[in-house]
Amino acid sequence: MRMRTPLLAGTAVLATLGLAACGSGSGSGGSDDGTIVWDMWSGSQSDTDALNETLAIVKKENPDVDVRLQTAPWNDYFTKLTTNLSSGNLACITSMNGQRLSTYADAFEPLTDADLEAAGLSKDDFAPGALDIMTYDGKLLGVPYDVATMLVYYNKDLIDAAGAPEPATGWSFDDFEATAKGATTDANAGFAVGLGEFQWMALPIAQSGKQPVSEDGALALTDPAFVDASEWYAGLVTDQKVALPAASASDTGWGENQYSGGNAAMAVDGTWNAATYLANDAGFEAGMVELPTGENGSTSLVLGSGYGIAKGCEDKEAALQVLGSLVGKDAQDAMATSGRSYPARAESQPLYFESLDASVRDDVKAAFDAAFADVEGQRSTQNWDQVNTALQPNLVSVYNGQAEMADVLGQTQQQFGQ
Repeated sequence: MRMRTPLLAGTAVLATLGLAACGSGSGSGGSDDGTIVWDMWSGSQSDTDALNETLAIVKKENPDVDVRLQTAPWNDYFTKLTTNLSSGNLACITSMNGQRLSTYADAFEPLTDADLEAAGLSKDDFAPGALDIMTYDGKLLGVPYDVATMLVYYNKDLIDAAGAPEPATGWSFDDFEATAKGATTDANAGFAVGLGEFQWMALPIAQSGKQPVSEDGALALTDPAFVDASEWYAGLVTDQKVALPAASASDTGWGENQYSGGNAAMAVDGTWNAATYLANDAGFEAGMVELPTGENGSTSLVLGSGYGIAKGCEDKEAALQVLGSLVGKDAQDAMATSGRSYPARAESQPLYFESLDASVRDDVKAAFDAAFADVEGQRSTQNWDQVNTALQPNLVSVYNGQAEMADVLGQTQQQFGQ
């Protein structure tokens, strides 16, 4: 198993929310009056309303447990989490983005099979690979509430107008290049490169069959196959001229914004944004397909978020009951029915597709089925967050032709490798 699993960067909720402010009261896991605090991210009133609907389900299923939801914007959460971790003041139920789990692994109580049983859960409840999201160093540190992976989204209108081949299930990287080249015109790019962690890494990982972290948890940015694939990716801008260079490092959603604005025919993003792209403000007809297949097969990662129990939680038994309800059938069904996220609980997943318009339902399900068919857990190092923070601004220089991808990867490896 990989050293640590990720996100679902998450879902539509994850795309807009931020992890919550942590803990309250004097204890590590709750308040002085025994309340079980649940920390979660929320970026808007509608997000908070949705979380309160989940809270209502939790309270109904646990009438003898006092549960309090505590939220804060995504950008604030991890700063507060770090502060509260150092002071031992984490909420009993602390939400965690899987991609960051390795950094905060020491904060969570490992969960045993007996713990899952006490929470009314079984490993069999979850979709294949889902538990990897909250697993690090062989230990299950929480349970996922959603799962995600990366897709290629495409603008059917631009592709049709250019006469380029439309992406289709089972496509190859040669097919990808043919579409990108065919859809590139004076008015728009054929593809939009990304700056975000998996918005740019997904295609190099898929093409090379290699993650930038080895199976034993060591940083592997300079793995030759991954470097070659990353150079190919940068060459979509500098050599093949099918993508535009990113404007600046501060434009973190460069590729996604180029696509959603109708300025690029394709972009890579997570399944969590499927519903958003289908209803894009630019008014184009959106499609989606799994990542293309490389010579080594199709390597895709399962991402997501989940909930863990903080070490030192004063009432672990009550926390397990709350945890079980947060990812129980009723809560997962409600989340899936709303279309907010693709649930981690296998039996709830069909409801997500039922929430979509009938005209796109079958196409979205086909794309999801293909994308999740053979996912593997993300591996990461304990300083993975720092690695990505260092890489992002340098990607702009690579796309602008001012730096070489191999040099950027090598320098980052030297700085953060162990």
